[in-house]
Amino acid sequence: MNKEWSALNKTMQLELKKKDTFEAGIGTLLTLRDELMDEMLTWREKYKREDFDAMPFINADGYHCKNLAYSIWHVFRIEDIVAHDLIAGDDEVLFTGDYQKRIKSPIITTGNELHKEQIAQFTRKLNLDELYAYASEVKESTEGILSELSFEMLKNDVTDERRANLESLGVVSKDEDAVWLIDYWCGKDVRGLIQMPFSRHWIMHIEACLRIMKKL
Repeated sequence: MNKEWSALNKTMQLELKKKDTFEAGIGTLLTLRDELMDEMLTWREKYKREDFDAMPFINADGYHCKNLAYSIWHVFRIEDIVAHDLIAGDDEVLFTGDYQKRIKSPIITTGNELHKEQIAQFTRKLNLDELYAYASEVKESTEGILSELSFEMLKNDVTDERRANLESLGVVSKDEDAVWLIDYWCGKDVRGLIQMPFSRHWIMHIEACLRIMKKL
């Protein structure tokens, strides 16, 4: 793992554990997210459209078996779902911004159910400019939610009502490679969600993408 990202992530986790360092922890998280977003933005400048669909490790185990466009979609779909359906209890950016149509995505799910060539077939259909616009808006909306959190709210669990609403939306595939996400997310409190979809999840996929880019 990138040493700077790892250090920020570790500091953020420690700071969120104590009330007197909670606000600093949110600040550290925002710094980490800004650095990671800056990395993703450089890809748009460095690589051709077809590079975002390339899968040099298609038969490998691990996140590097995906591609760049899929990784962006996947990271921000998960964040959009968790931030809005499970924490804020309001509407996802995908829906309020009509992004499925704008991105030209055939799916509204996280994409966990897609494998190998299915991934490339999916990403070739996507409007990359709109995908990046979606990512930026999800990031901004999540950080608005984070700014409203109190230390006490970190212990909040996902309610049964919000879980039921999530299941009704169809944003998580019922495929066995995706449906487990619902139990996974709903088994965490707000602090746990912050520490995975909003931070570590980004790092894991971005580092996989860096590995992909070395092969492009």
